[in-house]
Amino acid sequence: MIILLPRSGGVTVDFGRSTVEGMPGQMLLINNHEAERFVVTGEPHLSDVLRINWSVIEQAVSALLEIPMNGSLELAHTVNLSTQPGNLIGHLVETIAIGMRDNGPLLHYPIAMSHLAQTLADLLIRLVSHRFSARLDNNIPMIAPRSIRRAIDYMQFNIDRPITMQNVAHAAGVSLRALENGFRTFRQTTPAAYLRTIRLRAVREDLLDPFNQQSVSEVCLKWGFFHFGRFSATYRAVYGENPSETKNSARRGSPRPLII
Repeated sequence: MIILLPRSGGVTVDFGRSTVEGMPGQMLLINNHEAERFVVTGEPHLSDVLRINWSVIEQAVSALLEIPMNGSLELAHTVNLSTQPGNLIGHLVETIAIGMRDNGPLLHYPIAMSHLAQTLADLLIRLVSHRFSARLDNNIPMIAPRSIRRAIDYMQFNIDRPITMQNVAHAAGVSLRALENGFRTFRQTTPAAYLRTIRLRAVREDLLDPFNQQSVSEVCLKWGFFHFGRFSATYRAVYGENPSETKNSARRGSPRPLII
């Protein structure tokens, strides 16, 4: 995700059917894989630009909602810096940008950088409108039983293997029926759907890596997808594009200003 803080001039971002304009006093939040064109306006143009890995955003959503994130986040594109949330997030973005600029001190302290990135992602998810905002407001924290956590750990460790739900239940130390009921109660999904979601996310992260030389089929096999036609349909339904389109987009790449 690209975060833009225009200082002078403006920025116009095209998303196909919609256009977003940013001016001084606003912050733009852009999923770089959804944007089609950036146009700067006004002279001289000056903006602070920060780029944060999208996986950090997904992890923040998953941590707050306790479920893997599927599909687009639909995060609001503009934030008014004069509001309390905008002021708070804007100051944190400025702090990070200053700490990274010109071989700044943050570049030499990766642990501090990681903490700041996680804090920024957490604030964005909590304070900026998105597809899960209503669910987040109504979410009542529930401590999942150890069996569910053991099941999730087993899935994470074996997502590239052809495991069955019976395998998961055995690893969690419960019956298959108890596993199903536990996931429906504490994760609002089924164990099979949960496994499919984390596998899809792992595939997408590999496809978005411009340095990954594996083919789409090799990535699918790596993460346990053996039926390519069925996988492509599921992937397209979740992410709105074919796996090959994701990989081609990553190959083309884009400018990377300050990257967390």
